Order: sequence, then C-alpha cells, then structure tokens
Amino acid sequence: MTQQAAQSAKKAVRHQQKEGVVISNKMNKTIVVAVVSLKRHRIYKRTYKQTKHFYAHDEENTCQIGDRVLIEETRPLSKLKRWRLVEIVKRGSGIVPVAELLAGVDPDLTSTDSGEDAGGVEAGE
Repeated sequence: MTQQAAQSAKKAVRHQQKEGVVISNKMNKTIVVAVVSLKRHRIYKRTYKQTKHFYAHDEENTCQIGDRVLIEETRPLSKLKRWRLVEIVKRGSGIVPVAELLAGVDPDLTSTDSGEDAGGVEAGE
C-alpha cells in the first residue's frame, strides 16, 4: 500500500513535444523553430495553416537552418526560451537561399528597382 501511495504521489510529468523547422540559429545556444499546425475555422469549417515560432535551447549549437527538429517543453530558461532541443529528426540541405546570401553581401543587389522606366526611354527624349 505505501509503495502505491508513493508512486501515485510521484506523478510522471508529461512534457509537450512539437516538431518543426529551424528558421534561425544566429543566437548562441538558441534556435528559433517554426511549427506549422492545421486549424479548422469554427464557423466556416475551412482548414488553414498556422505558424508559430518557438525559441528553443540548443546546448551544443548543432542545428542548422532548415533542419527538422523535435523540441520539448521545459522550465523557463530565459525571457523567451521555454523549450529545449530533443533531437534532430532530419538534417536540412545546408543550402542558403540566394536572396539571404545576396542581402548579406550587398543590400543593393537585392533591390529590383534599377532606376529606369519600364519602356527604357528617359523623360525628355
């Protein structure tokens, strides 16, 4: 009897787990994970996607952008971090998007405005 009472008093804590994609790893020991969930509108019954960002603790700084990861709820680790990395489910391709690469090199390269009119004829001609 006392053993059962001790087991019931010591409940197993179940932490919520989510799977998502790493969208940022620029902070030290912190990753930002985008978790996509499907919701159903309560009136119109239409299914839509909802994306939420979670800050998670990555102790060894092993995650890269594009990795699919499993995160788990934990105690508050900082102002925004309440999740920790459990495992990397699938590694990303490691390919950095071209727009992000060009923006890091020269912000003027990404602008689509070339300074000319659409017809290629300047005013005054």
